[in-house]
Amino acid sequence: MPQAAARHILVATEQQALDLKDQIAEGADFGDVAKEHSKCPSGKQGGSLGRFKQGDMVKEFDAVIFSDLPVGEVSDPVKTQFGYHLIQVEQRFA
Repeated sequence: MPQAAARHILVATEQQALDLKDQIAEGADFGDVAKEHSKCPSGKQGGSLGRFKQGDMVKEFDAVIFSDLPVGEVSDPVKTQFGYHLIQVEQRFA
């Protein structure tokens, strides 16, 4: 079963996610942005979710992690029941 390591930033609104994505694109560190803004407890670790299997996360999140999103690139906002996520895949494992 495919596995990945990823980190994310969870916020309440799509606009906030877009604003943070712009900050990262302009050079802000993903981990620092996660520590400052993420509503998820993982924010304290720079948004790191560690390594997990396909199917471990909610389906909208999983679909992005195991898509063709290049490793290291920040996703567009992804809406789940928890809010809006910016996702960065750190590594994929076969």
